[in-house]
Amino acid sequence: MKVRFAVAPDSGSLESTKVIAFADALEASGFDGVWLSDLPVAPVVDPLLGLALIAGRTSRLKLGANVVPLGRNPFLLAKGLAQLDQLSGGRLLLSFVPGLDQPGEREVLRLEGASRGAVLEEVLALVRSWWAGEQVEHHSARWSFTALAAAARPVQDPLEVWLGGRGPKALERVGRIADGWLGAMLMPEEARVACTRIQDSAERAGREIDPEHFGLSIAYARTTPEVGLLKGLRARREDIDPLALLPVGAEALRSLIARYVDAGLSKFVVRPAASVARWEDEVEWLAGAILDLQT
Repeated sequence: MKVRFAVAPDSGSLESTKVIAFADALEASGFDGVWLSDLPVAPVVDPLLGLALIAGRTSRLKLGANVVPLGRNPFLLAKGLAQLDQLSGGRLLLSFVPGLDQPGEREVLRLEGASRGAVLEEVLALVRSWWAGEQVEHHSARWSFTALAAAARPVQDPLEVWLGGRGPKALERVGRIADGWLGAMLMPEEARVACTRIQDSAERAGREIDPEHFGLSIAYARTTPEVGLLKGLRARREDIDPLALLPVGAEALRSLIARYVDAGLSKFVVRPAASVARWEDEVEWLAGAILDLQT
């Protein structure tokens, strides 16, 4: 099993100089990739824009993105992602996520009364058809396309799309239609159970998820985190001590990753929970903490 690490930025707004410093520090490291997340109503860079900038600064790093496809025109999304894969020489990695349901998000994404899961599945089927070079005829309550051919195709064939989530419906969806799973906010044993449920769903659908395609996003802290940060984590998982999900220090991070590997996961996105002053220093610390675990 190949263990790989991508690094995500802290949750602050990324100015161009910070994006460049982030990309340059990781390109010079041995980490496998970078990862940006789509937060539609938060002041963070859109992952498609951020990764386009990073693609021009790097030649080695894989370029990962959690993308909220809801609210985006599927044809234009397929075109933009295909072109980003082209511009980066086939380095794009993708996870589609339904968003965080933050205040105002449903209005922005125009999801009044709609099922996020159903819309996500509809978009995923459409973008895959265009990436495959198919001419799409599709009519639904949300979109109508008449014999519309692809405007761009990705370098990767196929361009894989992983899904996230931890609830029963989300895990069933991963097994039924996704190429992999990138979870979050789960303890190692919970992650093990999630992997089993996904493979069970895949088997029922006559599919199999590659055992190498199970991953997790992990926030970490170098020193004791602020109370406000722990409150935010507790709001997302009221049933678990926040410090069980947020390793503090190098040894705690290494230990938690080892437990996830034992649970069957091998792809990780690690993210500093606190704001980063200098990415050169952060990447140096992180490399010393976990890079030797990458295989």
